[in-house]
Amino acid sequence: MSIKAFAGVVGSKIRSFLPVIMVIGSSIVVPLKAELLIPMDNTQSNHLKAYGIAFAGLKEQLVGKWLLNYRGGSFLFPDSDALAALCNIRGVRFERIGSGEIAAILTEIQASNMESITLEKEPKIGVYIPPNTLPWDDAVTMVLEYAEIEYERLWDDEVLEGKLNDYDWLHLHHEDFTGQYGKFYGSYRHMPWYQNDIKVNEAMAAKHGFAKVWQLKHAVAEKIRNYVINGGFMFAMCAATDTYDIALAAKDVDIVDSAIDGDGIDPQYQKKLDFSRTFAFENFNIHPNPYEYEFSDIDASDYSRLRGAEADFFQLFDFSAKYDPVPTMLTQCQTNVIDGFLGQTTSFFKDKVKKSVIVLAEVPGQNEVKYIHGNMGKGTFTYYGGHDPEDYQHKVGDPETILELFKNSPGYRLILNNVLFPAAEKKQLKT
Repeated sequence: MSIKAFAGVVGSKIRSFLPVIMVIGSSIVVPLKAELLIPMDNTQSNHLKAYGIAFAGLKEQLVGKWLLNYRGGSFLFPDSDALAALCNIRGVRFERIGSGEIAAILTEIQASNMESITLEKEPKIGVYIPPNTLPWDDAVTMVLEYAEIEYERLWDDEVLEGKLNDYDWLHLHHEDFTGQYGKFYGSYRHMPWYQNDIKVNEAMAAKHGFAKVWQLKHAVAEKIRNYVINGGFMFAMCAATDTYDIALAAKDVDIVDSAIDGDGIDPQYQKKLDFSRTFAFENFNIHPNPYEYEFSDIDASDYSRLRGAEADFFQLFDFSAKYDPVPTMLTQCQTNVIDGFLGQTTSFFKDKVKKSVIVLAEVPGQNEVKYIHGNMGKGTFTYYGGHDPEDYQHKVGDPETILELFKNSPGYRLILNNVLFPAAEKKQLKT
């Protein structure tokens, strides 16, 4: 049900404007009018659904504010009985605040490492995800559904047909863009799900005139690259991070072993890699062995060091909210220390990350970064290592993560920061 429908129930018309804020001398003057503050510090009862509330408000043309570094990155919206009712239904804590409190908040923001970013319109979200994937096998789709944020699924047909331009934000499912079926050959090649994956991908490749699946995936990677260069926002997790860059570097070069696709690897494959085409990584070496559960030396995964989520923590960096609003948005959280979690690609070795890339989070004391962001043309990309922020050692066939048990998850919050990022007023985003 939309907020407008709620408005009819509670008998309140939504007001879709913010008060005009005037600065007279050094004083901030705010008209007498209440607003809804959605705190995102440790007082918030459900951080994940709070993002869905922000999206619901934007969908109904309520112009909001994202208060960077203020109480964990809180949201401020025009007072609305309907929006308040939606918060109550979804279990999201909010505060009705008056003009005096608003003025005090804005004064604090003005004097501190904080910033108020205008949220204009909800972005249209696309998730690149295979049709044969289990619905709980991707952290992003799980948290979008839990937060009640709308998205559309797309795959190779839509990408190759030029439909990416219909979306403001694109998430890459844990896809293997090298065409090696996730390098599960060594352990799972006899499993029905693996054999079905081959059939689905080979049929898609043949449909679009490609002899090999890796050729299809390289073409898809190229379309996504053009989408970002032309202004798209792209987010990837786990193996979709390094395999995407590998596919860009190896464009039209065969790096797939004969055990997987029936013919040999280009003997000059390593020399033919073009790192100028990649988004985030450079000077890496490919691991073509089909029995090795690793794509390259980008990934810092160490499955022999299973120390647990708290021991494998990573730490967010602090940024200047006024001068670096984009990385500040992407790192909004109620804590800057987050429990670690593994994935096929868990984290990235620092020496493989391009100097132009912004490191958002690192593993202290290790040569590893977990969370990175950068610009490509008119658009941006963000890579987040690991598979499921609340499942430390995610394995094939593991049960679904029940997010109601982790509704204040800092690791999942980072995903939703990325989803909300494209809603910000563009002139405020200094990159």
